[in-house]
Amino acid sequence: MSRVGKKPIDIPAKVKVEIKDSLVNVQGPKGALEHEIPGRLTVEVKDNKIIVKRSSDEKSDIMLHGLTRSVLFNLVKGVTEGYSKELEIKGVGFKAQAQGKSLQISLGFSHPVVYSVPDGVEIKTPKPTQISVSGVDKVKVGEVAAEIRSFFQPEPYTGKGIRYAGEYVRHKAGKTVVK
Repeated sequence: MSRVGKKPIDIPAKVKVEIKDSLVNVQGPKGALEHEIPGRLTVEVKDNKIIVKRSSDEKSDIMLHGLTRSVLFNLVKGVTEGYSKELEIKGVGFKAQAQGKSLQISLGFSHPVVYSVPDGVEIKTPKPTQISVSGVDKVKVGEVAAEIRSFFQPEPYTGKGIRYAGEYVRHKAGKTVVK
């Protein structure tokens, strides 16, 4: 039995939830999101709570039940609070600068990396070595942060690269010469 799927989702006062066929629209102070519900599940709103129900106890329905409830919870949290990821840049001469809808990163290559920011995501650089990715959609924020990190992943020998804030990178010992 899915314990996660059974928990109702509280709807805050400023959030409006509309269910039309299999599409759930969630609107709040930070924006609007939508999600399509799988065919064998039903979603209803009762007493300012979202309740997800399934039609059978098949294994696939049980899995989708918990997943759908988690996705809907993330939508409600996203339109009220929003999501953010922090990235750090380590390395001599490595820096980033947000310019409108693009992010310019100098990573020691022959040219700076220019990343165009997708809609629904906001990127700020409070310091030249910090990048803050924020937005309403948890998935988009995570994808953008992972894409920026992939330009120069943290290297285990020197520790240079782009990493999540607080991420631990295990350092390896370099080669030694035996005489």
